[in-house]
Amino acid sequence: MNENNKELFWDAATEEIKKGYTESEECYKCIICEEEFIKGRIYQVESMLYDSRKAVELHILEKHSSTLEYLLGMNPTFTGLTEIQRELLVLIASGLTDKEIAIKLGVAQSTIRNHRFKLREKEKQARLFLAMMELISENTQKKVNILDKDILRDAHKTATTIDDRYNITDKERESTIKNYMDESGAIKTFPAKEKKKIIILSEVVKNFSKGKKYSEREINRILQRIFEDYATIRRAMVEYGFIERSNDCSSYWVKE
Repeated sequence: MNENNKELFWDAATEEIKKGYTESEECYKCIICEEEFIKGRIYQVESMLYDSRKAVELHILEKHSSTLEYLLGMNPTFTGLTEIQRELLVLIASGLTDKEIAIKLGVAQSTIRNHRFKLREKEKQARLFLAMMELISENTQKKVNILDKDILRDAHKTATTIDDRYNITDKERESTIKNYMDESGAIKTFPAKEKKKIIILSEVVKNFSKGKKYSEREINRILQRIFEDYATIRRAMVEYGFIERSNDCSSYWVKE
């Protein structure tokens, strides 16, 4: 996350989401993990040398498989897909025919046809909705998340669920951090309210590096410097989708 606590992912344009990276004057940046590839530098990938643009493309393939795979694996709350629609899109993306998909799912081909119809309707609705939102933004010179005197924050893209707990403004975030954390980043008191917990946890996760695996001992040591009851913070970070852990709890990592 950047210093404004915003994820690059949510501000990316449609074409940038499809590519999996953004481009600025200085660099290319992966929208999933925000790793930067500086223009003018040469990057070694295995035994080959690549420029920054090719390096970020290879990074996405190696680390995230593909942008499509990442999107299909996101929380359905964000994508608006049902589980069966997500599964169908995975099979379509793999190149299977409708007959093969029907056999794999154990349904009639007519069922696949019906799902395709519904997906096409969803696609048309999404395009019209996006066009309306862009027109409103252009006409009012203000995005829908901009309030009269505040700004609504985006939920972190790995959130396990989306509800009113994530209806957070900039001012709420700033006041919560001021009231519950000291200047060193330690937690004075862990809040009882869910919304405030999410704000505090979004700050705590900044103490961990993306792409790095932590043992339970390592993660406990870092969290203990932040709050005495580190076990509560660790469980909450997993519960709210900030970090992920292996089944045997032997390793933890920032969820991307």
